[in-house]
Amino acid sequence: MSRTEAPPLPEPLRVPVADSHTHLDMQDATVEEALARAAAVNVTAVVQVGCDVAGSRWAAETAAAHPAVHASVALHPNEAPRIVHGYAEGTAGTARQGAREPGGRAALDEALAEIDALAALDHVRGVGETGLDFFRTGPEGVAAQEESFRAHIEIAKRHGKALVIHDRDAHADVLRVLADAGAPERTVFHCYSGDADMARICARAGYFMSFAGNVTFKNAQPLRDALAVAPAELVLVETDAPFLTPAPYRGRPNAPYLIPVTLRAMAEVKGLDEDVLAAAVYDNTARAFDF
Repeated sequence: MSRTEAPPLPEPLRVPVADSHTHLDMQDATVEEALARAAAVNVTAVVQVGCDVAGSRWAAETAAAHPAVHASVALHPNEAPRIVHGYAEGTAGTARQGAREPGGRAALDEALAEIDALAALDHVRGVGETGLDFFRTGPEGVAAQEESFRAHIEIAKRHGKALVIHDRDAHADVLRVLADAGAPERTVFHCYSGDADMARICARAGYFMSFAGNVTFKNAQPLRDALAVAPAELVLVETDAPFLTPAPYRGRPNAPYLIPVTLRAMAEVKGLDEDVLAAAVYDNTARAFDF
């Protein structure tokens, strides 16, 4: 089987569910094709997430054109140091643009102003993915990341939108900034990557935890332990497509239609009937993103 071949459609869910985090602009299918395949397995809504200004504009335009799509807009944590310092590395969505000249603080302010304007739109339901990523960006980029993160928190609160967190190798600092700045009423940890202890902290704070296909990976027992203790009313499911394709299709292209594979694995971890979990997840996603 080719690693580039799309996995087959899974058995449809009996209860509709939503993909809380996807990147349709990075997938091979058209938006219409992706939504049709998702609908065929009862994935009836998706949150399209922007990672830079251009991608956030695209997310907003796509949500305006498709009722099943809800937009979230932001500068990815790795995008802020790219703008300020001109780093060549960046997010998957921006890497193909190549290196850019350093822009400094003024360029970051300008980009954040564009995200702020997009966040005011009705069909934009979230601000993110934002947060901290200490895996790809070294110590020299931390200040720009945290400045951008704090700005996104304020944008989310100003417009009453969900805050979508990207947290990679930065758990303690993400929680510190949220506590210090004051988290928005609705905060979502996208592709939750903490352990069970952190899940308990998030639960006490009322943060949503969104689990992706990596919860199915053999080496992901700490994620399954976190899912087991996460309250059902705070759990979401996502693809982060085209990344993090669930087992047994790991390494092949991901898309929203594969949500049932991850959701069924999550239901087993939580000891819940899949219909019960799907209904809870849809309600949680609608509550988190106000749709």
